[in-house]
Amino acid sequence: MSTTAHGTSVRMGWRAPGLDWLLMLAAFALVLLGTLLVWSATSTRVDLTGGDPAAYLRKQLVNVAIGLVLMVLVLATDHRWVRILAPLAYLASVVGLVLVLVAGSTINGSRSWLQLGGMSIQPSEFAKLAVVIGMALLVAERAEGRRGRGVGTLEVLGMLAIAAVPAALILLQPDLGTMLVLSATVFGVLAVAGAGRAWLAGLTIAGVGAAVVAVLLGVLEDYQVDRFLAFTNPGLDPRGAGYNTEQARIAVGNGGLFGQGLFDGSQTRSGFVPEQHTDFIFTVAGEELGLVGAGLVILLLGVLIWRALVVAVEARDVFGRVAAAGIACWWGFQAFQNIGMCLGIMPVTGVPLPFVSYGGSSLFAGMLALGLLQNIALRSGAPGPRRGVVDATRVLVRR
Repeated sequence: MSTTAHGTSVRMGWRAPGLDWLLMLAAFALVLLGTLLVWSATSTRVDLTGGDPAAYLRKQLVNVAIGLVLMVLVLATDHRWVRILAPLAYLASVVGLVLVLVAGSTINGSRSWLQLGGMSIQPSEFAKLAVVIGMALLVAERAEGRRGRGVGTLEVLGMLAIAAVPAALILLQPDLGTMLVLSATVFGVLAVAGAGRAWLAGLTIAGVGAAVVAVLLGVLEDYQVDRFLAFTNPGLDPRGAGYNTEQARIAVGNGGLFGQGLFDGSQTRSGFVPEQHTDFIFTVAGEELGLVGAGLVILLLGVLIWRALVVAVEARDVFGRVAAAGIACWWGFQAFQNIGMCLGIMPVTGVPLPFVSYGGSSLFAGMLALGLLQNIALRSGAPGPRRGVVDATRVLVRR
């Protein structure tokens, strides 16, 4: 911190002239690492590339370029327009989820994809961000002026209604992985918005109860339950999720401390880990970059989530605070779920690792969220990392 001749303090830090540069650097480092890992995971897979080792590298670079454009557009948009366009973004995501059920493509048992020319789009990825900004907008419209002291029953019911429509459409696909991430994100947004502990406890009990009832009534087929629980016992689904779990553990274990070297992982080059360039990209980091490289990925994700929480703490309005914290919850749980399934401590579900996995939809949604965070940071005018993790996490208990 420095002081001017008139005694006015000027706060210095990672945010100058307003952007949160540490947040930006962490995201870009993850994108760079992810692009290299995707290239490594696909370069020897003739069945994927058709004999062109750089095919997926070029595709991912195109995805990165489009994502950067989307990020800049959101970052440069006036805050008033962000709030005006929020309902349209939510409506567009719902329409996309409906179109998936009507004319979508089924991959790995889930009808989650729309084919648009030569590009596949997964609307559920955008639905995560749409739900966050939709809930944030509702809270902001009704709670601003009350100094963020909490939300009432009507607000909580309205937020749940906003989340319920995309959630129901995602369950119909069915996409249990995205549903898990969305549920955790909604819970986090409700907590940040100021929903009472009774609401949060009740929703937790209701969610667990609904899952138990779904299993008991046969809503989920036996093979679906076995696939979901295969991380605890790979023998439940030896040709599906159980096989994936076993191969992922082997790949990560092969890496040791420093890894076998980029492009030199034995499991990766042999293609033993299914969907390794998408859902299991972390196993490439574990095998080829070792504990050090995998730890770097986790560290960068931690910085990303920490800075998102700091943006939330420093936000000047309710919309910015709730939206930024919701994005942090989304990224945090999705990263935990993805890395957990690669390590065999979480169920195998089709969720990508934010900013790292191959795929346009996930990267586009992440870049849009990054642009929104920077938009909020620009308006807050707050300094860089002057507050620690303890201060940042206060947003999760603010009432």
